[in-house]
Parts: sequence; structure tokens; C-alpha cells
Amino acid sequence: MLDLGFVRANLALVEDKLRERGQDPAALLRDFRRLDEQRRNKITQLESLKSLRNEYSGEVGALKKSGQDATALVEKVRGIKETIEQDQRGADAIDEQLRSILERLPNLPRASVPVGKSERDNVEVKSWGGKPQFDFIAKPHWELGEALGILDQERAAKLSGARFAVYWAQGARLERALANYMLDLHTTQHGYTEVLPPYMVNSASMYGTGQLPKFAEDLFKCENGDYWLIPTAEVPVTNLFRDEVLDESMLPISLTAYTPCFRSEAGSYGKDVRGIIRQHQFQKVELVKFTRPEDSEAEHEKLTANAETILETLGLPYRRMLLCTADTGFSSAKTYDLEVWLPGQNLYREISSCSNFEAFQARRANIRYRPAGKGKTEFLHTLNGSALAVGRTWLAILENYQQADGSVRIPDALVPYMGGATKIEKRVL
Repeated sequence: MLDLGFVRANLALVEDKLRERGQDPAALLRDFRRLDEQRRNKITQLESLKSLRNEYSGEVGALKKSGQDATALVEKVRGIKETIEQDQRGADAIDEQLRSILERLPNLPRASVPVGKSERDNVEVKSWGGKPQFDFIAKPHWELGEALGILDQERAAKLSGARFAVYWAQGARLERALANYMLDLHTTQHGYTEVLPPYMVNSASMYGTGQLPKFAEDLFKCENGDYWLIPTAEVPVTNLFRDEVLDESMLPISLTAYTPCFRSEAGSYGKDVRGIIRQHQFQKVELVKFTRPEDSEAEHEKLTANAETILETLGLPYRRMLLCTADTGFSSAKTYDLEVWLPGQNLYREISSCSNFEAFQARRANIRYRPAGKGKTEFLHTLNGSALAVGRTWLAILENYQQADGSVRIPDALVPYMGGATKIEKRVL
């Protein structure tokens, strides 16, 4: 969420940044000026009334102390008190309307984010690895997985419906191996602390990271109680410090978590219906950082590089894309997408989004820190990124490491996690 004072003092800038995002400032900021003026007038009026009430209360005390009749003045104080309560309710209603406006405003893109109208305007800032060359026609992962007997979407549909998958044997082992490998690398080499959070959170947590109220249709809500299935570990991990004040000496805090993720994929009908690109349930290793504002840009670069290390050590070709203003997510000020090469589909696919949210989430979740030598607390900055989406890494390995005989070679880094196996061959029932 943006700061009310900042929006008020920089309204023209906010409107320009919204236009860069492809948003309509007039629609998003409708009534903002009028409501903000009413709010300030109410506050001024309330302060005057409170001052007058205090003055009259003092006079009432003096009259009573001298034995004089204070009845008329007491009635006047009571009337002022009722007016104050009424005006306070009006001010609170205006605050709620202003908060509703602020809740709908996306984060403002950083100056380094390219202005664009769609994903076609995203900018490639890095490319790594050579695309594999095959002397046979490369197959997509859904054909490879089915032929090997390790990916079963037909039985998954019987169990749950569309957009689910069952992994068998070495397919299931590969998923587990990838998660363990990612966690081990991030905790032993990149300085992250592993966390195992709940997979269900309350509405306050969803609000804190920006999923609610705007993206409710993309989420799964439990029928009984205030529980939501998490769409990403970003939600519970970021909210670990909701309504807390951290000492500056604690920062930066770097956390990693492996969790399932649940998404309704609203609006994705007809998209990515083949394979496991877009699922209602998938697993992901997430990276989350809490930093001082002046450090967040450098930490964003570091977090993105940490995610890239997984791709590089697995030998998966990828590119880093700097998202343009129109393609940057609601809560993000700047996002890099890592896109892995999939030879079976002859295209790049997003496998990680690494974002700097600045103080946007911290303000919603009320996460502050106390700078050394200062009494006043400030909002810290939050960052997060997938490192990586395990299912998409799984399918990228199948497509990039497929062999002419239909088997799949296991990347060297994963061999110890696969019990020494160096390839995945057709499963024998």
C-alpha cells in the first residue's frame, strides 16, 4: 500500500506512474482530492473542538471548586463531546474510503523499470547457457513423462479434476530431489534460513502481501473458518513479522521455504492445458528477504542471482527479463522474470519471478524496523522470488536432458539426491 501523505504530496507523479502501468488514474483516484480535503477539514475541526472542550472542562472545575453553579457549562461540554463523537465517526468513515482507494492502487514502478504496454515490451538483460541440440525431434514434457510412466495426468483428473498431476517412481523422486537440492544450496551457500510455515493462512495474511482484496478470485478459500490455501510461501513467510518492530541489527533477514501452492487459475481457461505448466497445486521453493530501504535494490540483485544459480548448476539455459511497467505485478516496484528454455516446446517459460516490493507489503502488514540511533520506527522493504518453481524445473529437466532412446539424463548436481541414478528410464510396472 502507498503512503497517504506521499500520494497527497505527489499526486501528479502517482498519476503518471499509474499511466505507465496502463492504469486509469481518474478511475483509481476518483474522489481522492475531495475526500482528502474533507478529512483534513474534519481533523482541524476536531482539534478545535477538543481544545474548546478542554478549555470549558477547566472552567467547570474552577467553578465547582469555588462553589459556583456549573450546570450550564457542563451541558455545553456535553454538547461539544457529542459533536466530537459525531465528527469522529465522520472522519473515520472518510478514512475508510481513503483506505479503500489506497488498497486499489498498485505499487509505483522504480525509475529503472522500462515503460511498456504489454509483456512484449519486457527487456532481456541476461542470457545464459547454450540451447541443447538434438539429432532427433525434441518432445514436450507431457509426452516424455507419459512414455516413461512417471507423469500421470489421467489418474490425477480422476482424483481431482483438470490441472492436477500424479508423479510416479523416479518422477516423484525427481520432484523431491529438486526441492532438497534447492533448499540445501540456499541454506548452505546463500545464507538463507529454512522455514516450514502453515499452508493455510488467515485473511490478514493475504491482505498483508497484497492478495486480498484484489485477487480473491485467484485463491482457494476454505468453507469453514477464516482460512485460505496459500498461493505461494511468500504469504506466510512475509507475514511472520506482521505487526512487529525489528531491530536494524537483524537486517537483512533471508528466509527460504518449500511449500505446495494452490491457485484457482481464474481467467486461464484454455491456456496451457497440456502438461504441468499451469496447475491448481504445485510445489515451490521460495526466497523472502526483509531489508533496510537503502539495501533493497542490492538485495534484489542478490536474490535474483541466487535463483539463477539453481538453473546454472542444473545446466538449464535461461534468460533474465526485466518486466516493463504494464507487466509488473500489483505489489511490485521492480521484477525480474527468469525464463527457462524448453526445447520440446521451442520457447522460453517463466520459472521464477524475483520482485522488490519496497515498503508496499510492509505498510499493509505493518512490518517496521528501528534504525540504530533513532527513536522513530520505519517501514522496512520486502523482497521475494521463486528459487525455483519445482514442477517447472522438473519439466525443464525432462525436455533439456531427453535422450534419443526416450530416457532422460539426470543433471550431475542431482545424482546424489537421486540415490546415485544417472538417468530416468521407462518405468516397469
